[in-house]
Amino acid sequence: MVADRTAVVTGGGRGIGQAICIELAASGADVVVADIDESAMEETKQLVEDEGQRAVTIKTDLQQLDDVQQTIDEIFDIFDSVEILVNNAGIAGPTRLCEEVTAEEWDQTIDVNLRGPFYMCRELLPGMKDQSYGRIVNIASVTGKRPLEQRLPYATAKMGLLGFTRTLAAEVGEHNINVNAICPGSVYGPRIKRVFEEKAEATNQTYSDIRKEAENASARNELVSRKDIAQLAAFLCSDNSTRITGQDINVSSGKVMY
Repeated sequence: MVADRTAVVTGGGRGIGQAICIELAASGADVVVADIDESAMEETKQLVEDEGQRAVTIKTDLQQLDDVQQTIDEIFDIFDSVEILVNNAGIAGPTRLCEEVTAEEWDQTIDVNLRGPFYMCRELLPGMKDQSYGRIVNIASVTGKRPLEQRLPYATAKMGLLGFTRTLAAEVGEHNINVNAICPGSVYGPRIKRVFEEKAEATNQTYSDIRKEAENASARNELVSRKDIAQLAAFLCSDNSTRITGQDINVSSGKVMY
């Protein structure tokens, strides 16, 4: 359980982030939904409140340090402490060969997927150290453990996020702060649907072929659900995970087993 804790979830407006917000609220946490999409945040806010917990929405651009710092200031104007941070915000980036990727696409993918978690951790860690308690969960990907052709910026960012997770866990463990990563496989939803569509176009295959290929790549021959990720995140944010830190845990239906 995470009762009486305050959780900050980036990218909490939709998809996996929204599912994590709901799961944390169901487990007793108040939730700060940090996202760039205001309408999506409002939907999540209502769903958290439906679970009987307090919800606050703050529009945040993770690519801008000033914006992140302002977000943290706003959070502490409302809450006395933050015990939980879930770095979920991310973008898929382009589906193209290296030489076809623009510098702008590269920078944006790295900024959102890797710089954003760094900024959030940097700003919230002093408070967690002062209270000698913290739970940080980074939403990475199985792509952080193996190549994914035509997704170079995304793969680079997610591989970097695993190194970030392990090193930060080693730095802050003595302060009773745990840092872990979740590595989802293909989670069905609007984002992976767009990725499948782009890959189908790039490889002259059908969308159905690409989806089937993704399903068949796992031991269970199925994609992952958002709730699968949210349930693990809630566990890693709870006191039940006290001695689990520096880990990257797959939720991939057996697509990746290392």
